[in-house]
Amino acid sequence: MMFEFGASTMALALAGTLGGTAVAAPVQHAKPPAPTPPADPAVRTIRTLRVEGAQRIEPETVLSYTKLRAGIPYTAETLDQALKDLQASDLFADYSIAGVEDGNIVVRIRENPIINRIVVEGNKALKSDKITKEIRLAPRQIFTRSAVRQDVARIVELYRRQGRFAAMVDPKMVSLDQNRVDIVFEISEGPKSKVRQINILGNSVFSDAQLRGQMATKQARLSRMLSSATSYDQDRLSYDQQKLRQFYLTQGYADFRVTSAVAELTPDKRDFIITYVVEEGKRYKFGDVTVDSDIRDFDNTKLAASLGITKGSWYNAKQVETAVDSLSEAAGAFGYAFVDVSPDFQRDKDTLTMGINF
Repeated sequence: MMFEFGASTMALALAGTLGGTAVAAPVQHAKPPAPTPPADPAVRTIRTLRVEGAQRIEPETVLSYTKLRAGIPYTAETLDQALKDLQASDLFADYSIAGVEDGNIVVRIRENPIINRIVVEGNKALKSDKITKEIRLAPRQIFTRSAVRQDVARIVELYRRQGRFAAMVDPKMVSLDQNRVDIVFEISEGPKSKVRQINILGNSVFSDAQLRGQMATKQARLSRMLSSATSYDQDRLSYDQQKLRQFYLTQGYADFRVTSAVAELTPDKRDFIITYVVEEGKRYKFGDVTVDSDIRDFDNTKLAASLGITKGSWYNAKQVETAVDSLSEAAGAFGYAFVDVSPDFQRDKDTLTMGINF
């Protein structure tokens, strides 16, 4: 038989008898056990886990994109992260989680549809076959929002390469039966972007008009309405910088450089304003011009005198190029077909002279 004793009963215990007299044992109070901390009510355990709505994708594959597993604890943060993981997979049009209260978790999904066909509308300046070559989406593929965004960017870039920076592409999705869709890219091409203005900063020797005259790109004016030279072209921007440098080098400015070339789209996205920042540098004259050749039949002194470059005249890079061609032809006349003529420039910044040894 088992008895339970309360605290008052245990206050006095019969330890034994001495002369028939009961002797009370010392009272010892036991320390109460430390209380067990209560379980976090926000943490639950996944009792069961299943997927609803899967058609083409296996349920195990759906769950593999999350960290949810039967038997593990979960919190609101755990489920929120699972939803983010499903979104990041880019495979589902809709997704949610049910059974949060009792731990019988149900992951409900709606798969992205299958693409039936790709349609391009509104294009006139560019043929449809040229645009579809830039589109990566194709019939029978799974539709994803990220892929559509990437294709929109490719089409816009294609139009920009054609000088149409105001072009806009609006993708539409037409729902069909059996979870299929048509993807329609509606294009607003806009006008071809023109160069509204060309600014040049840092020039003092030559006027803006003189320098613009050296460029292939021209400012849009009524008199040039039909000219392609007024259209903005990124490659032409680089070419114009070379043209400016060539011009200055033929005028003696051997240190000339373009420090900045910026093309800014106007707020209406129709035209461009181009700004060049230049450093003209000092103007040089030709110094001593010599020829140093190992070819036996060459008279270096006579060859140098025949190059048409006069000491003290303004430096001209075009004359140097002509001299190189002349020396190559002279060597060829003597039977040396593969001669390397390399001008060695000797720039003197104190006297502002440019000596050359060929």
